[in-house]
Amino acid sequence: MSRYLTSEDALSQLLALVDERLSLMPAVAAFKWQQSAPIIDPPREQAVIDRAVKLAAPLGLPAKVVRVFFELQIAGARALETHLTNEWRAQGFRYQGPIPDLAKDIRPRLDAITTEELRALYRLAPFVREKGFDKMFAREAPMRLHSDGWTAMSRDGLRTILAQLRIEPGSALVRLNAAGVIRIGTTGDYAPFSLEQEGRLSGVDIDLGRELAHTLGLEPVFIRTSWKTLLSDLKASRFDVALSGISATPARAAEAALSPAYYNGGKTMIARCADAVKLGTLEVADRQGIRFIVNPGGSNEQFAREHLHAAALRVYSDNRTIFDELIAGRADAMITDDVEVALQTHRHPELCRTTPGTFTHDEKVALIARDPALEARVAGWMRSETALGVPQRLLDTALSN
Repeated sequence: MSRYLTSEDALSQLLALVDERLSLMPAVAAFKWQQSAPIIDPPREQAVIDRAVKLAAPLGLPAKVVRVFFELQIAGARALETHLTNEWRAQGFRYQGPIPDLAKDIRPRLDAITTEELRALYRLAPFVREKGFDKMFAREAPMRLHSDGWTAMSRDGLRTILAQLRIEPGSALVRLNAAGVIRIGTTGDYAPFSLEQEGRLSGVDIDLGRELAHTLGLEPVFIRTSWKTLLSDLKASRFDVALSGISATPARAAEAALSPAYYNGGKTMIARCADAVKLGTLEVADRQGIRFIVNPGGSNEQFAREHLHAAALRVYSDNRTIFDELIAGRADAMITDDVEVALQTHRHPELCRTTPGTFTHDEKVALIARDPALEARVAGWMRSETALGVPQRLLDTALSN
């Protein structure tokens, strides 16, 4: 089942790893106690930090942030190991269970956690500048960071360094391969391409996104976006590719790379069947007393504002329920893509397409972060899928359900 990666998910994943790292320190302290080894091991600590910085580079994670992030964890480990050692000196050694070997058992897991933490930082990066992130951290950190050794000060130090997290410019395809994921932006409000219902994402473009990830050997991670923020989210590196029934427009082509088209259609009009005849053309429908409704921020709104001058135009924010406004008589007509009209008239027999043709020629494309290597891979994949008829088969299945 596909669903959005949320800021809560991304933060929880990271905090779980950070807490697991600290939870291993009592075993480290016990091994060093048995071996009479010193708590502080500067060469090992520096090696951990240097390795993390090196692994972080292809992910686009800033070296300074990564360095401080691991220095903070090492400082916490030192403090906990020192506390336990002093306690054992005063009260006698106590450790439940067998003591794992530091080189064979503990350090391999710590090295694996380092890699997992970096990938978790990469997933979290787009969310740290969201409004409310600090409040969410304050709520989640005490629950997630519960191993011995955590203090209010160390939790706050972690929050401070996470606030500086960002993705630096670089090769998108290199980042994807280093992270093992491709982040796919989708609106979740546009059937049959992308629809979120009860936390589950479905639709033609969700299936295509999973197939793209599989072709690239990556895990698909779906990121929520909106028609209004689609381009700004891409430029902010919130996702790498967007698939959501996106129309190719000059504005989008100026800001991002566009894949070859996988569907060709255009804008048309939908209304209640009882009104379809009197709203048969755009010229006839554009008159006083006719109430058009439109979803915000996308090509539908752009077209409506450019071509409607006399009719009333209401912007309605929820594209998933916008057709209910037509059915209930709170709006008279809507201009949208012919494929969406085909789906809605199939699902709602009281709605009809008012004209057999389209007002525009429209191509559905994937929006791609500007990176020649990634553009080439996505474009090649899309050409292959289209040649095999995959998008059309998915659309045919969606429109028949």
